[in-house]
Amino acid sequence: MTSHATYAPTVREFDFTDADFQRVRKLIYEHAGINLSDAKKDMVYSRLGRRLRATQLTSFGEYLKKLEQNDENEWEAFVNSLTTNLTSFFREAHHFEILANHIRSIRHRQPIRLWCNAASTGEEPYTMAMTMVDVFGSYTPPVTILATDLDTHVLQKAEAGIYSAEHVAKLPPDILKRFFIKGVGDKENLVQVRPELRAMITFRKQNLLDATWADKQSFDAIFCRNVMIYFDKETQYKILKKLVPIMRSDALLFVGHSESLQHAADLFSPQGRTVYKLAKSVLPMAVKP
Repeated sequence: MTSHATYAPTVREFDFTDADFQRVRKLIYEHAGINLSDAKKDMVYSRLGRRLRATQLTSFGEYLKKLEQNDENEWEAFVNSLTTNLTSFFREAHHFEILANHIRSIRHRQPIRLWCNAASTGEEPYTMAMTMVDVFGSYTPPVTILATDLDTHVLQKAEAGIYSAEHVAKLPPDILKRFFIKGVGDKENLVQVRPELRAMITFRKQNLLDATWADKQSFDAIFCRNVMIYFDKETQYKILKKLVPIMRSDALLFVGHSESLQHAADLFSPQGRTVYKLAKSVLPMAVKP
């Protein structure tokens, strides 16, 4: 006797058609350059379903119409919902060793200016700040760090610099002691980054697709890690080209471990594992040291 199991189809709270998904893909691409693959459909439903509940709307059609009518507050929530923020302190540690050596070689040139353009909840720019403390042997080094992100929610968390004790538990004890303040009382399970590190960093919302960027000063190093994976090659190239005139001619660009700039070889040349410098052909466009 053969038994045939039957499975009930997944029942969704809201209808989410292929047409709805294509509208979402078009909107997030036009607004933020993010290229959502077909495999992201369930993720989009899950995250935007929360927005339907929050706005008390009953269909994706209504929700997307609200966006297309340029509801500014909901646009911000829409983008925040669809951006992924995975980060940790000292992620891809070899990058911070390379950064330290680079800044040591130009430490006479002050102030040093760094940019982290995918700041997320702050772990990356704070690691940059810790690295600068070690390079200069001071909690107040001559360094300014611009930390930007498209997601305003994570920027608020980053600026506060408060993390759970569990989140930092794997950091070496000397790092915890030197760079974090342990909470007391009802905050004993929290730590906060030292105020000197927070003072080094300016957090700001920035859409890399904007025609112009608010900060046009020159940078000695730029961290653009795990950003390009969200864009198609054409959009990647446009962003990379905009980096050139705000980089010093000897500046370094750091990208994510799975990212390659082979399609922009006329702009950047490799300088180690996922580290790039400006190509010779664009040096005249760069800022002189």
